[in-house]
Amino acid sequence: MRVLLLGASGQLGWELKRSLTPLGEVIAADRSVVDLTDLIALRTAIRRLKPCLIVNAAAYTSVDKAESEIELAALVNGAACQVLAEEARSLDAWLIHYSTDYVFNGQGSVPWGEADVVAPLNSYGSSKVAGEQAIIQSGCKYLIFRTSWNYGVRGDSFPRKILNLAREREVLEIVADQIGAPTGADLIADVTVSAIQQILQHPELGGLYHLAAGGEVSWHGYASYVVDFARANGVQLSVTTIKAIETSAYPTPARRPLNSRLNTQKLRGNFSLHLPDWQSGVTRMLREVLNK
Repeated sequence: MRVLLLGASGQLGWELKRSLTPLGEVIAADRSVVDLTDLIALRTAIRRLKPCLIVNAAAYTSVDKAESEIELAALVNGAACQVLAEEARSLDAWLIHYSTDYVFNGQGSVPWGEADVVAPLNSYGSSKVAGEQAIIQSGCKYLIFRTSWNYGVRGDSFPRKILNLAREREVLEIVADQIGAPTGADLIADVTVSAIQQILQHPELGGLYHLAAGGEVSWHGYASYVVDFARANGVQLSVTTIKAIETSAYPTPARRPLNSRLNTQKLRGNFSLHLPDWQSGVTRMLREVLNK
């Protein structure tokens, strides 16, 4: 089986290169090979490679910059997905795509279900909705995974930022009224492959799913966990206080959802999966980062 992996140099793409290998020939393409901003080249590349499986880990992810780069975000997260879906349908290939909890308005405290109405708060979320809808309406075979609060060993991530700040500052101010579940790129990659293996045998399992680690936490609680773990493992930090603040005290160009909880019951039930609590993945990531 030929697998085309887009966004191979990213945080999730790096993990997917590892996890997809048992499926067959993996063509790992970063932006220098396949650029999602060039729709003609994207379509040409897919037609030339003729993959059986397209895994799209490429995306425009700069949430705040998307407020001023609306057209670019819409191109990468929306229009490019339409091209991918059309070509996947033409090849009778599966398309695997990743979306976000930012498609919702972030209200309430109940975890979002796949059937809940989308109402994004910002341009990034709107661009991801456009991508989802393009894929669903295309008639191609697909899996869409909505995820939240992603991190990885490679690249920039919230735990790395907190560790760096905690070394430099005595006081950190961290938002405490946004709630979600930190979800590792390694978990997303492993779940992706498990699901792919099952949809190849049972195509009726294709569709839209929510994928997040178990449990929930605020950014403040998340930061506190990172600092406490680092200290317990002998890391010298300057921070003495982690102050809880509200989102309104930390204005950003793009509005953030307060409720990023995702209901993963459909994913766990249809694919017989266990999703570990967020602490186990963050602990594993921190051990790897701190031991380097």
